[in-house]
Amino acid sequence: MITPVSDFSSDNLTAEFKELVLPFLQHKTNLVINLKNVGTVEEKLINEIAALQEKFYEQSTSFVMCELQPFVLSVIKELELDDVLNITLTETEAWDIVQMEEVERELLGDE
Repeated sequence: MITPVSDFSSDNLTAEFKELVLPFLQHKTNLVINLKNVGTVEEKLINEIAALQEKFYEQSTSFVMCELQPFVLSVIKELELDDVLNITLTETEAWDIVQMEEVERELLGDE
């Protein structure tokens, strides 16, 4: 799980975020990102998150975000990514989704 402690309002933070996330992808580890401390975000990062989520699911790995602040959610909606990104209200719900997706992958196997 990753829980950033500051806003995503600069290109440097976007690059740092990507560096934090990529090892999870390389090791095929499910990821929950808790954004409770993030009050502002740039569109570039949201687009990067959407691309990363797609890469995770291509590798049969879960990627869920939770506890989004209103401004962050408004940016996601403005970019029309709210139906694409896997978002939950709480961290508990995020882990529930990860578990359900794991079970689904086990049941479906190679289909």
